[in-house]
Amino acid sequence: MNVITKTFQLSDGREVSIETGKLAKQADGSVVVTMGNAKLLATVVSSKEAKEGVDFLPLSVDYQEKFAAAGKIPGGFLKREGKLSDYEVLICRLVDRALRPLFPEDYHADTQVFIQLISADKDVMPDALAALAASSAISVSDIPFGGPISEVRVIKLEDKYIINPKTEDLAKASLDLIVAGTMDNIMMVEGESKEVDESEMLDAIKAAHAEIKIQCQAQIELAKEAGTTEKREYNHEPKDEELKASMHKAMYQKLYDVAAKKNPNKSERKEAFKAVYEEWIAQFSEEQLEEMDNFLLGKYFHDIEKEAVRNFVLDTQERIDGRKPDEIRPIWTEVDYLPSAHGSALFTRGETQSLTSVTLGTKLDEQMIDGAMISGYNKFILHYNFPGFSTGEVRPNRGPGRREVGHGNLAMRALKPMIPTEDEGNPYTLRVVSDILESNGSSSMATVCAGTMAIMDAGIKLKRPVSGIAMGMISDSKSGKYAILSDILGDEDHLGDMDFKVTGTTEGITACQMDIKVDGLSYEVLAKALNQAKEGRMHILGEMAKSITQPRAELKSHAPRMEQLRIDRELIGAVIGPGGKIIQEIQKESGATVNIEEDERGGKVSIFAVDGDSLNNAMARIKAIVQQPEIGEVYDGKVKSIMPFGAFVEFLPGKDGLLHISEIKWERVENVADVMEEGEEIKVKLIDIDKKTGKFKLSRKVLLPRPPKPEPAEKTEE
Repeated sequence: MNVITKTFQLSDGREVSIETGKLAKQADGSVVVTMGNAKLLATVVSSKEAKEGVDFLPLSVDYQEKFAAAGKIPGGFLKREGKLSDYEVLICRLVDRALRPLFPEDYHADTQVFIQLISADKDVMPDALAALAASSAISVSDIPFGGPISEVRVIKLEDKYIINPKTEDLAKASLDLIVAGTMDNIMMVEGESKEVDESEMLDAIKAAHAEIKIQCQAQIELAKEAGTTEKREYNHEPKDEELKASMHKAMYQKLYDVAAKKNPNKSERKEAFKAVYEEWIAQFSEEQLEEMDNFLLGKYFHDIEKEAVRNFVLDTQERIDGRKPDEIRPIWTEVDYLPSAHGSALFTRGETQSLTSVTLGTKLDEQMIDGAMISGYNKFILHYNFPGFSTGEVRPNRGPGRREVGHGNLAMRALKPMIPTEDEGNPYTLRVVSDILESNGSSSMATVCAGTMAIMDAGIKLKRPVSGIAMGMISDSKSGKYAILSDILGDEDHLGDMDFKVTGTTEGITACQMDIKVDGLSYEVLAKALNQAKEGRMHILGEMAKSITQPRAELKSHAPRMEQLRIDRELIGAVIGPGGKIIQEIQKESGATVNIEEDERGGKVSIFAVDGDSLNNAMARIKAIVQQPEIGEVYDGKVKSIMPFGAFVEFLPGKDGLLHISEIKWERVENVADVMEEGEEIKVKLIDIDKKTGKFKLSRKVLLPRPPKPEPAEKTEE
């Protein structure tokens, strides 16, 4: 074995090592990244040749956490790792988005990056090391790549920016970002924050980039020692410069003119671009067309259309749908659209539309998370669906793909900081579902806006409304021209150099996602994009306010009710009863669902019911059980047994007191059975508690009108 190890330190002194030459040597590239007890094995394999007719990079990135790495056995029947969890899929996307732009545009061989967590450390979050491992594996291979790159997590804790923090610090952080970059440029940013301002976001990215440079340098040195600086030769793409020039001369200006018409209709615009190609191709005979390479025809036309549209935007500072760079498409909104949902909203911006619903649930509806590194429960769930008809396509419904998981996660992170916690008075499990009915640019941001309105429509006391906007950029490094575009179209996303989504409130940013496809983006341009995004967010919040400004004061009449009650730890058993008898009886007779948990503060009782009467019934019964008897209080009691000296009355569940014969009524009672019977319900007052025995003394007569004293008899004269 020729084992090579490269070591570097994080800014706080913790050590990270990259090792190659020991494991998985049949892969094109293989490394083990170690930090503390955490170890990630990353491998990369790329086919020597590209498949015929492929005009893109078939790159797949897989990340998996082995349960054995954390000393755990997977749940479920099979007891083995299954399909990737949403958490693992999200890490795959983080790595993919950082790597993909740096492969050569004409490299089309099947390529697979596989990252595995093979040893876990509770203080090390492996998602921040996954891209470092992947890039290192590519660096020690002969696969052509424009890296190296690395990713780090940066948080803001009080006034400090911390790189790759310990797990325990995350909950206290005001900002949490994953940042990817090369030695020279930022490539990708994703994260969430607690309403930070734009300058804090930029400072965090700068702090992350300083650390990324150190990690990239370590990979450069590793590749030199491994002798893998020379990359393989390839020829995956035929070329015909004469055809390219001919097509450019014939179609460039016509395509530029189509863009200049600034047609706001997506399908009409698409047909107009297509018509230019069809007009050009119509000049050739069938024999001539058979001799042409369809791959090159499609590629060159796409490249010319892209160039024409980009130049139109840069030349005129106008957009292909007629808007100014910072102009937002028309917005219309509606709440309470679905009468049977607990909350719902429609958000339409241009040709993008989200129909979002909110469902309220109990603790029993919480999502259970069972992963190698993360276990527990989730009370806020957001699902995003993107059916084919939303873009006018025929596409089979195969369940959510990686894109849907990623977009849903971004919207969830945007809204989560504004959802009140249980301690802040929100006892519900929330499920938000966004169904995208139309899509032409940033359906994830439409989900954020529709989600905000639907949550407020449900009566959940959202701290502040959240809106989101997708920003884009088109630039030309030669001329120095650039245009920052607010509320981008699908076309602008595809043709642009940056896709930057920002969500937030009037107070600050709650989440962001950025992908940069061009070198040399300055922090000044990034700052301008952030500030332009802020203006857009404020405008969108204003449009949303036309439909709803505050959370509803009350839940919908058909929405379930939930109340919570704190009880002493000693009383938990009294509510549950022997074998659960009492709690089952309460649920059966009231129709409510009752859940009891024990925590550091004692007992927490959650009562969930479909209507107010059921909830009040269950609440009253539980309060009666846990209520402590107080002298002077009046209770509804039931006669349990009759004795010669009085009656025993149950005035609280499980608590009986003596109603002495002298306390039944003001008049003299000779026989208790003559005035009351067992099972009779009466009102009684607790008049005393014996200090020695703890026995309760009750009175009924003090609650009855006292009869007037008989007048004295008149004296008669003798």
